[in-house]
Amino acid sequence: MKLMILDAGHCLSLALTREANRRSDTSLIIEQGVSLSSQRLSELAPDALLVPPLAQPILTEPAAVTAHAEAVESCLEACIEVGVPLVWCVSDQLYEDGLHEPIDEHVIPAPRDESLKRLIQTGDRIRSMQARHLIVRLGPLFALEGRESWLADLIGQLLKGEEVRAAEDIVFCPTSVDAAAMALIGMLQQLQCGAEGWGAYHLAGTEPVSSYTFTSMVRTQLGTRLEGLGEEVTLGALTALNHHHDQPLRRVLNCRRVLEVFGVHQKPWRLEIDRMLDTWCQTRTGTPA
Repeated sequence: MKLMILDAGHCLSLALTREANRRSDTSLIIEQGVSLSSQRLSELAPDALLVPPLAQPILTEPAAVTAHAEAVESCLEACIEVGVPLVWCVSDQLYEDGLHEPIDEHVIPAPRDESLKRLIQTGDRIRSMQARHLIVRLGPLFALEGRESWLADLIGQLLKGEEVRAAEDIVFCPTSVDAAAMALIGMLQQLQCGAEGWGAYHLAGTEPVSSYTFTSMVRTQLGTRLEGLGEEVTLGALTALNHHHDQPLRRVLNCRRVLEVFGVHQKPWRLEIDRMLDTWCQTRTGTPA
């Protein structure tokens, strides 16, 4: 199977590259930009085109959100013309107001924010115009490298002694880019082999947690590992933020359908954090993995 991924520096693109390199049944074509022509798509003839998400569209400038939506729609037109399936990954932030219960796949986001509405329009176009599509909704992505990787930025802030501010009243499921990449390739392999499963899926990991609790856990585990390495580092302090004083905003995605259709089990974020911090320590000390 040959896949094409856009936006080469994105943390999900890097994770997909690592996963494809570990497999003998998958090759990956990486494009630097976030859009491409139908001619280019036709020349390379991948089995699917993947577009990484805007990690935090709520905090992104409206012009950048619009540009992303337009780029995805341009990819959609090219995919339709050439006959290539489109995989678009989107942030759970499209569920702007969250829900008290875990959010199922059939619940299409209905945000109030105009920029987020623009992304919903793109999703509507994909659903109506391209039968062979995957819209994959992800929780906040974390990784050790790449743009929008969160964990790498967090570690950098803590090591510099900078204050880290995190909300303790917004609950979500942090998503490992490595786990997401493995799941995406597995899903596409099954679809390539004739499985019937195009549509929208939630792929967000397990164990809902607040941003503050997640950050606190990372800080504690990082400090423990640095101490074990014999390093004395004063990590940056954490400050809890509260945006929703009535009750926490829960943006928890129900990932049941991806298990039922593809047999994909979600990975607990705590295990993935442990693994990534171990890798970070090995890189820091020059120890082979």
